[in-house]
Amino acid sequence: MSARDRSLLHRVFSPVTLGAVVLVLFTAMPLYWMVVNSLKPVTEVGAMPPTFWPGDITGANYVSAFVDQGFGRYILNSLVVCLSSTVVVVSLATFAGYALARTPMRGRGPVMIALLMVSVYPPIAVLVPLYVMARELGMLNSYPGLIIPYVAFNLPFAIWIMRNYMLSVPGGLEDAARVDGASATRTVLSIILPQVRPGLFTAGVFTFTATWTEFLMALTLNSQDAYRTIPVGIALMGTVFEVPYGMIFAAAVAVTAPIAVLVLIFRKSVVAGLTAGAIKG
Repeated sequence: MSARDRSLLHRVFSPVTLGAVVLVLFTAMPLYWMVVNSLKPVTEVGAMPPTFWPGDITGANYVSAFVDQGFGRYILNSLVVCLSSTVVVVSLATFAGYALARTPMRGRGPVMIALLMVSVYPPIAVLVPLYVMARELGMLNSYPGLIIPYVAFNLPFAIWIMRNYMLSVPGGLEDAARVDGASATRTVLSIILPQVRPGLFTAGVFTFTATWTEFLMALTLNSQDAYRTIPVGIALMGTVFEVPYGMIFAAAVAVTAPIAVLVLIFRKSVVAGLTAGAIKG
């Protein structure tokens, strides 16, 4: 065996490579099992011994989820809530991050500590007062009733991301814009935003993912079927006497696909944004 072949075998069977393969399989197996079961007939889902490929591929589970259960309505509700929350969070975090990174102010340290504390605060701790507040304001079973809490809970982390990324922008760009007579708003929109695009994608993807998969507040604040989001719709599928696993798997695939596509499209920007925030914050 040549030295080149030995080197190749060493790289293929190295602990790092084997560990990476095991990690990929461990992560991908649930996704594979979800997709396979969504394509199985109802009688084959949950059968023993389990089959790792459907004997008869069918789309009946998807038809049941979208036609019989009206799952398309839940997707529409989630899109309205998640996109609205993401746009508001990214917009506010951009200007707040710029202010915390560039504007001289007192108490910047306590503000950053407060943002960090709020970003890790469990929503369940304030769920009851949040419900009472939404009820008194007439915001139960409505889009704003979910959008406002989602913005409040996701904004601190987005501000951290944007603030850390703003620190990586050379100060000379702002000085040049100031000499040309640009206002602070014009400087942020025309000079800063193009430089922090990876940070925008990072904050946007994380916010969209968090709101897309949030369950507890959506279940508590929107009890009417017309305003239910995807996680709640999946949880309430079936009855006391029957659990439609095939339909649940199909709905889960429909939920996971947009997130997977979003991450694949913006993966480079997300990694760049996280890396910049980690080393320059």
